[in-house]
Amino acid sequence: MHVYLVGGAVRDEQLGLPVKERDWCVVGATPEQLLKQGYKPVGKDFPVFLHPETNEEYALARTERKTAVGYHGFAFNTDPGVTIEEDLSRRDLTINAMAKDRDGNLIDLFGGAEDVETRRIRHVSDAFAEDPVRILRAAKFAARFASLDFQIAPETRDLMRKMVNAGEADALVPDRVWKETEAALAGPDPRIFFESLRACRALQVLYPEVDALFGVPQPAKWHPEIDTGLHTMMVLEQAEKLSADVAVRFAALVHDLGKATTRQSELPSHPGHEIRGCKLIKAMGERLPLPRACRDLGLLVAEFHTHCHRASELRAKTVVKLLERTDAFRRPERFEQFLAACEADARGRMLFEDRDYPQADVLRQAFNAAAAVDSAGIAKQFDAKEIPEAIRRARIAAIKQLRASA
Repeated sequence: MHVYLVGGAVRDEQLGLPVKERDWCVVGATPEQLLKQGYKPVGKDFPVFLHPETNEEYALARTERKTAVGYHGFAFNTDPGVTIEEDLSRRDLTINAMAKDRDGNLIDLFGGAEDVETRRIRHVSDAFAEDPVRILRAAKFAARFASLDFQIAPETRDLMRKMVNAGEADALVPDRVWKETEAALAGPDPRIFFESLRACRALQVLYPEVDALFGVPQPAKWHPEIDTGLHTMMVLEQAEKLSADVAVRFAALVHDLGKATTRQSELPSHPGHEIRGCKLIKAMGERLPLPRACRDLGLLVAEFHTHCHRASELRAKTVVKLLERTDAFRRPERFEQFLAACEADARGRMLFEDRDYPQADVLRQAFNAAAAVDSAGIAKQFDAKEIPEAIRRARIAAIKQLRASA
């Protein structure tokens, strides 16, 4: 039995990055042998085990054969005769297809180390085209290592486009699409993930609502960048700077979806895009397993981001309605998420990237004034049916007083 360090740990060592987790490949062993040594089985599709002491993953070396369309259409062979070279040859990208033996010798059959040096994300072989998930993974790694100047190799981008044209992206299961998207949203430069998908036409298949934004014009006075798709990518970039929260970044991605459905006769203005956008987010949520936090915040930002931008112009009554609709009094943390996404929208415009966003503080001050109202005291003075409206009136009055004293 021979054990090799494989995958991300080897890649990150080559990049000089800290290794967060180690995965191992076991050659010349059977599941029964590992079980006798105390390894715990965890793999469903093929044998993967957890080390009894370190809890690190040990997978039996394997080859695979395409048997059907899509992610699950593979038959695996984990016979003890499978070599480390055969195992590495079926991996997705060259930078992930390196291994180290127990003596620290690098096994690099496909130029992974060279691609690390030249900052290329390149497929190992044409077998890459057999698994549509690799489209998502290539885009995800392009985003993860964008700050190190990595780019998808032209030949790999061309192969990804051929896969999309062949219908492979249509076979991706919703759970895996969201899993990879969520990882990209949580990581650095998520904008690159979506731009990479668009470059190979996968965005049109996986996120048609987002893809449809590109080429849609907006008023140059407010959007010097003009293009709504470009604006969305700029908003996502600003959201990354403002918050590490996936829900905030998702809301930034979907806040303007309704602009893709504006009638030609109304362009470049977009009346009513807020409500139209909510319908598209709901449809996306029916197609993909969006976490409730992402879906709900996305809906709030889509419907009310223009309210937030006009915070100083809103009547006190409208401000209280906005606070109620965003559930600010019960969930102030989500209200802060809402404000962060709206600020990202305001700053995600050409020449506006470094502008202050005082509207957020205007609403925060209004919220603090309204939240300071003695709701319990008011409740004692009215019948049950009258209490909500009485509290609402008191909150409106508190905001009016705040404005009068400003």
